[in-house]
Amino acid sequence: MDHPDRNRLRVRAIEDNLPLAYRLARRYAGHGERFDDLRQVAALALVKAVDGYDPNRLAPFISYAIPTIIGALKRHFRDTAWGIRVPRSTQELLLEIPAASSHLTQLRGRPPTSVELADHLRVNVDVLLATVTASQVYRLPSLNAPVVGNDANELIDLIGAVDPRYNSLDDHLALSSLVVALPLRQRRILTMRFYDEMTQARIAAEIGVSQMHVSRLLRQALAQLRVGLVAAADAPAAEEPPEARHGRPT
Repeated sequence: MDHPDRNRLRVRAIEDNLPLAYRLARRYAGHGERFDDLRQVAALALVKAVDGYDPNRLAPFISYAIPTIIGALKRHFRDTAWGIRVPRSTQELLLEIPAASSHLTQLRGRPPTSVELADHLRVNVDVLLATVTASQVYRLPSLNAPVVGNDANELIDLIGAVDPRYNSLDDHLALSSLVVALPLRQRRILTMRFYDEMTQARIAAEIGVSQMHVSRLLRQALAQLRVGLVAAADAPAAEEPPEARHGRPT
């Protein structure tokens, strides 16, 4: 049975240890997350620590609460804060870089080099540089953010555009069926001329005809394709089959 003063003691334990939770949250301030959000994460973790603490184990509450709160803060950065998912080891290393850089700066009287920082953190310098690069995707810029130096435009105005190849998609589809309908020799000549980029003289030597004959066959093939494309563009859209219209209101 629960202790009759359990609720009162629970509230007191939470209130007494909130300063501790906030101090732990402050350790992770300056990493791209608002401090108020980190305070909330730490406070919720404290509540879970109070509810999950077992006094029968005879271990001090602090020794249980601190790892619980720090674990919650790290999970917050790992699972919810990143704009793009990156490996857990990269996220944890990134959290260690500011403190290590500050320590080495005080120790040496200057900012550490990448090699010195990597040695201090006991990682390969390539891993360190990859981690720093990954930090650039921690917060993705909003597409509606104003362009620097031009408040009249937003970022989406500069990076979004209609692919011009969409306009020629129908022509490519129609052209494919028209090319298949050509005689084999003309198809081969078209492939050699426009895919393999061979000259007419080389094509003539390859297939054993004169260059004049190759030129004539190319003109005939291109004229036939042109007529087919014009006819396809002028043709009315295929009527929808009756079964597709069944039940549709008119």
